[in-house]
Amino acid sequence: MKLSEKLAILEEEERRATDGMTAQTSPRRRTVNARPKRSGGSWDANKRKVLDLVREEIAPRMAGLSGPALGAEVKDALDRILQREDVQVSPMERRKFVRELIQDALGYGPLDPLLQDPTVTEIMCNSFDDIWVEREGRVHPTDGAFTDDVQYRQVIEKIVSAVGRRIDESSPMVDARLPDGSRVNAIMPPLAVHGSVLTIRKFAADPYEAKDLVNFGTWTMDLALMLEACVRGKLNVLVSGGTGTGKTTNLNVLSSFIPEGERVITIEDSAELQLQQSHVVNLEARPPNAEGQGEVRIRDLVKNSLRMRPDRIIVGEVRGPEALDMLQAMNTGHEGSMTTVHANSPRDALSRLETMVLMAGYELPVRAIREQIVSALHLIMQVDRMPDGRRVVTAVTEVQGLEGDVVLLQDIFHYRMLPSDGGKLAGELVATGLRPKLVDKLEALEIEVPAKVFRPPMATRPIHESRGRRVRVPSARELAEPERAR
Repeated sequence: MKLSEKLAILEEEERRATDGMTAQTSPRRRTVNARPKRSGGSWDANKRKVLDLVREEIAPRMAGLSGPALGAEVKDALDRILQREDVQVSPMERRKFVRELIQDALGYGPLDPLLQDPTVTEIMCNSFDDIWVEREGRVHPTDGAFTDDVQYRQVIEKIVSAVGRRIDESSPMVDARLPDGSRVNAIMPPLAVHGSVLTIRKFAADPYEAKDLVNFGTWTMDLALMLEACVRGKLNVLVSGGTGTGKTTNLNVLSSFIPEGERVITIEDSAELQLQQSHVVNLEARPPNAEGQGEVRIRDLVKNSLRMRPDRIIVGEVRGPEALDMLQAMNTGHEGSMTTVHANSPRDALSRLETMVLMAGYELPVRAIREQIVSALHLIMQVDRMPDGRRVVTAVTEVQGLEGDVVLLQDIFHYRMLPSDGGKLAGELVATGLRPKLVDKLEALEIEVPAKVFRPPMATRPIHESRGRRVRVPSARELAEPERAR
């Protein structure tokens, strides 16, 4: 009987036994990738033993194998070895044992189920046996673990080498990506004091669209209408926010408004953007090699992109001297460009841009830098993460000009907090009621933005909460009637 047939029988027995145990015992909360109890490390020792035998058996034939062919070869070798060797694994655990072996041999070990889980947005491995995940903006521990530190390092090197990068003591930090586009950061000793650390930022298999962000509560319909008009009108947009607030996701959705037929060039440290246009060129920075040569910085790519006849330039994130080149590109005919920056507010975003321009090494006066910023940027979109994990746009601000040495900013939309409902934070993004100057430019291009988009919400009577009850405050007219009657 083949191993696959045995596993089918064992799976049925395991299901029946599990159902019987569930009926006798109280339910217990289980986490993703929960591992069965084992004693004396025999489980990991058996896995290591069988995996070494599998690699030894298929090593002579691996050079010409890839994809499904390699997977079939590994499974066949696994069948033969498990039938031949004395592996101390109970029949109840045999199926899980085989599944973990296949994950270790062909994939990324315990990371595979987490990568396939659509509810997981980030995976954080602090060590080989300490794995955390982020769901809905909140961080949770898992029961998953690598067999040992050797397997953990092998998975990191497998991810990094797939994109032509390397990680070792001479280059202990690296940014990479998985085949599905997920962003990977790895750092190892001596920089990471207690062992290698691996962080994976997952992205949706299908890129989010504007309607998705509206459904999530990140955007409103009015904001989506205005942003679409601004992108079509080739206004330069800066997305600012903290780490993990969704800057890249928002930038990706903004880029979906770019009309077909325009030549778009994206520039990133590690390619993350998922543009859907047909004419897109993706550029990626390169770190130095082992001899310290061959580095290509974001700034070099921005300069080179100007010779590639771009209609729009999208920089994944500016964090250094490339800010000056980006501003100059926006000021020299490459309108409609977009980028992101780490900042806590629109005003802070401008201060960071000034600092990064000074990092370019030119002794420019502050006023000259601010004039460059004012003439280059039209709109700043601030993205924040709420304490409950929600990611929302908290401000959309227009850069209106320069008065003296002060950059004039005007909020078009702002996030206002609402009375809490059962202790849960509540708020909404609303228009400030001010008509932005950029509407005139859009109208000159025959792009119409409905006036209702900038209309503030109807004023509501103030609500006071006392001991869980809402008490309506009487209006001035209601208070005056008893006075007149008296």
